Amino acid sequence: MYIKLRVITNAKKEKIEKISEDHFEIWVKEKAERNMANRRVIEIMKEYFNTGKIKIISGHHSPSKIISAGD
Repeated sequence: MYIKLRVITNAKKEKIEKISEDHFEIWVKEKAERNMANRRVIEIMKEYFNTGKIKIISGHHSPSKIISAGD
């Protein structure tokens, strides 16, 4: 399943908001440097979907990302 993400970095509080079935907004405390925010996004989405298979498909250097969740 492909999911669209809008990532807000350097937030005071981490949260995730479901916009639609395949679109989420996610706030992370990490800065968008040295891949720190991307790693945190993957951790949060693994917990949310309860799976170990989360991969960023596109948007590695952008706040708008597409991830693959599950099989």
